[in-house]
This record gives sequence, C-alpha cells and structure tokens, in this order.
Amino acid sequence: MLFDNISRFVTDRRDEFCRAIVNKLVNFSFEHIFHEKFDFYATIFEYLIKDYNTNSGGKYAEYFTPHAVAKIMASCLVSEPVQNVTCYDPSAGSGTLLMNLAHAIGENKCTIYSQDISQKSSNLLRLNLILNNLVHSIPNVVTGNTLLNPHHRDKNGPKKFDFIVSNPPFKLDFSDFVNNLKSDENHTRFFAGLPNVPKTKPEGMAIYLCFIQHIMYSLSDRGKAAIVVPTGFITAQSGIEKKIRERLVEDRMLRGVISMPSNIFATTGTNVSILFLDKTNTKGDIVLMDASRLGQTVKEGKNQKTVLSREEETRIIRTFNDHVAVEDFSVVVSYDQIREKNCSFSAGQYFDVKIEHVEITPAEFEEKMKNFQSNLDAMFAESRELEQEILKQLKGVRYE
Repeated sequence: MLFDNISRFVTDRRDEFCRAIVNKLVNFSFEHIFHEKFDFYATIFEYLIKDYNTNSGGKYAEYFTPHAVAKIMASCLVSEPVQNVTCYDPSAGSGTLLMNLAHAIGENKCTIYSQDISQKSSNLLRLNLILNNLVHSIPNVVTGNTLLNPHHRDKNGPKKFDFIVSNPPFKLDFSDFVNNLKSDENHTRFFAGLPNVPKTKPEGMAIYLCFIQHIMYSLSDRGKAAIVVPTGFITAQSGIEKKIRERLVEDRMLRGVISMPSNIFATTGTNVSILFLDKTNTKGDIVLMDASRLGQTVKEGKNQKTVLSREEETRIIRTFNDHVAVEDFSVVVSYDQIREKNCSFSAGQYFDVKIEHVEITPAEFEEKMKNFQSNLDAMFAESRELEQEILKQLKGVRYE
C-alpha cells in the first residue's frame, strides 16, 4: 500500500519492484538534507497544517505534536540506557512521538508498535520507519480503531509495552462506537468509566480519557508512558479525570507532570500538560513542573505560537530528570502529599506561599497607620463631595 501510486502500472513482478525501492531508500542517507533526520516529516507536516485549524476547528492541529514537546517527552522517558524494549503509540499519526522515542533509545535497541485510524498516517509512519533503520517494525504498524479493537496481542492476551507515547485526540465524535465499549471485556480496561457523548455536540466527547485508561492497561510491569493531556485534566475535582488520578496515586505509577506554555501547539490555544507514568516509581519522588511561563510568542500568519528555545528545552528536561525543586518552577512531592491536595497534579498548588517580613520600629508602625488613616479620610471626603454633586444634578432634572 505504501507504493500503490508508484507501482500501479507495474504488472510483472510488482512485489520485487516495490522491494527494490525500499532497499534503495534504506541505504540512502538523508542526514545532509534534514537536520532532525530521525523525524523525516516533522518540519514539513507542521508547515502544511499551520493554517488547518482555521478550516477544521483544531482537530488535526491538536493531534500533531510539535517537535519540542516530542523531544521533551522522549528525553524525560529515557533518562538512562535500555536494551531490547517495545515502544507503542495507540494514536500514532505519522510517528513524530515514536521517532523521537526510538532516537532517544537507539533504533537498534527497540521495536516499534502502533495503531491509528488513518490509513494515510500509517503509510507516512511506515516510510518514516524505512528512513530511520526501523524496517523490522513495519509489520507492527496497524490501521484500525484502537479503542474498539486493540490489535496487538500475544499468547497471554493484549500485549503489554515497555514505553508508550501518545498525543490522543482530545475530543472526537465516538457516538457510533461507545456502546460497543460497554462490555465485560472492557470493564477492566476502562476502569474509571466512559465519557458522556454530548447530545447537541457529539464531537465534544472527551475521548482522550479513554486513551489514558487504555495506556495504563497496556503498560508492562516496568512500563513508562508520556501522554499529552488538556491541562484541565490535572486539577478536575470530579468525574473520570479525578478517578484516573486517584488510581495513578493508589497504584503508585505516577512519575510527574509538566504543564506547557499556551499556544505551544500549532494553531490551537489549548493549554496542555504532559503526564508521565512509571510503574516502577513506587517510592514517589514525583516531579510537578509549571513551564507555562517559558517560551517566546511568534506570529505565523493570523495565528500566534509559543516557541521554546533549546536552552529552555534543556532546562525542562534536566530539572525533571534530576528531580530538582526550583522556586516557582518545580516541586518534588510524595504520594501522601498528593493525597493531601485531593490528588491535584498542578505544581502551583504545592509552591510555598511567600510572605515578606519587614522589621520596623513602633514609631515607624505608628507613622504608617497615620498615613493609612489619612488616606482613608481623604477617600471618604472625596466620596461625600461626589455624592453631594450628584444630588445637586438630580434636583435639576425634570421628570415627565
């Protein structure tokens, strides 16, 4: 399917023809053309969709992950060398997140698995694999409805993965399929429940909540995950959001949260955070970071976008991986502390409240109080004068 348009006129030995094309691509280096060689489509794709949100309500602009976010996700997930691991994205698109993850791990040290509802996106991902020495993973790229029919399985049932990355669609009309998820088989997978389908706006269904639960279910015993979520998820005080956060704390599988700047995504103002899971983080040195004030706003046509500098990207990654608490930027907390804050994952709720203490003499205190009293007397006097002026004006008004 990858070379359908090229090979449709080849009637003799078509498979061999396509195989020869693949072999040519595998042996060709694109390093001198693309600076970020491990994601062939990132810059091109972001350019092509930069005005797409105007016509399509942001659906695909939110779905595509900017390179800065993808890099931060991969670098925070892979903080130490690993070998022979499995990597999965249940809403893979063209593979931006998987390519960054594979690059951080080492293309020869991981096997890629993916599923996406779009055939075109899956084809782009296959080509990305060819161009990045990941040909062995091409059979694992699947087109299909992940929530309804998760494809990847082994002899024990649904396959479990060592690393999972995902930027799922936040809202999507899933009304035709949602009833099919209400089965005994899916009860364990969607432990917190299924989001409601709004009657007047079915496309507003918070489908990302299903993807979070699916990812939690799909992690191996040593599994780690990074998921892009709306920032509102980390503080919601009821509903499925709250149940998911409580389960992450209860099962001790939370690694941290990074709240990103507004407009970090192309052509959409949705505030996003990155949720990090780690089934081995049972001790609970959890990093909560507020990076919302970083970045520089640039204008692209009619839209504004926030761009992180390389230094800011590095600061986020190092702070997170080093478990460092930085004033008004990051905190390191325990599971008990999170429970005390009603399972809020927002860094700002854990920052110390600073009260400035200034030593003054009794005479200085008395002088300040006199100044306050004088100011209050002046304001009251001004208020009375204004009241009298309004009354005078009202007396001259005739009512008919």
